[in-house]
Amino acid sequence: MSYREESYYKSNYSQTQTVGIEISQYSLEDLKALWRKTIEDGMHGICFSMYEDGQEPGDDISFEQVERRVKILKPYTSAIRSFSCIEGNEHVPVAAKKHGLKTLVGAWLSDDKDDNEKEIEGLIALAKAGHVDVAAVGNEVLYRNDLSLEELIGYIKRVKEALSGLDIPVGYVDAYYEFSRHPELVENTDVILANLYPYWEGCPIDYALGHMQAMYGQVVDAAQGKPIIITETGWPSQGGSLKGAFAGEESAMKYFIDAMRWTKENDIPIFYFSSFDESWKTGDEGDVGAYWGLWDKHENLKF
Repeated sequence: MSYREESYYKSNYSQTQTVGIEISQYSLEDLKALWRKTIEDGMHGICFSMYEDGQEPGDDISFEQVERRVKILKPYTSAIRSFSCIEGNEHVPVAAKKHGLKTLVGAWLSDDKDDNEKEIEGLIALAKAGHVDVAAVGNEVLYRNDLSLEELIGYIKRVKEALSGLDIPVGYVDAYYEFSRHPELVENTDVILANLYPYWEGCPIDYALGHMQAMYGQVVDAAQGKPIIITETGWPSQGGSLKGAFAGEESAMKYFIDAMRWTKENDIPIFYFSSFDESWKTGDEGDVGAYWGLWDKHENLKF
């Protein structure tokens, strides 16, 4: 498959190591200033947060709400990632394209086969309408054990067949190690879409950048030369801890600065997680789930 304009999704891996900043060398105000400069310099992509306070998955979200948030993000990013193609999520790539942004559009797959049909058909329709630059068939389905590998690959093949001739790379999003465990995922996709989360592996912030670089290296080893996109990585600004990983403002700022520097120096496409804080995300993730945004729940930049 040929890939889109300006080699937007690259397969020439660069492994230059980036050394993270030392928080102790910055006052809080200087750290905030560096964080703000980093975000104003722009990022490759960002994961779209749909829900305001009082909203949650299952609610139908309006185009107007989606477009308002897209407009907030537009000055800071060149691409937006969406996670679903129903219940208003289908508005995200339409609004993004309207405002000149690239899109990575996901169909959310689960153990609900009826919803899966709606998602797959929605993704195909959005792609055929010209709203999709990269198609993601499922997000962490294997991690959650929602579908078998065979079922998942069946959906991937179905989307690839439907989009044949449209020059739209088709991939699947999951934790970085799933591509080593299941080489069939690599064989049946055009682009490798990997989530890298040092926080969720309990990694202390001082070692988090190096750990993310090692995660990426594992994906490179599994990718069989195919393009790689980091589809999620981030650090919560409050809400608790996991082993040696502590949520906090300084850690969140450092992680974002380090991640942006490393991926820009190595020309690695990345979708940072996430755009806005979302209060509903406190279930399985605990309190930290609500604090992954670069913007707070009121749509203001945090720092």
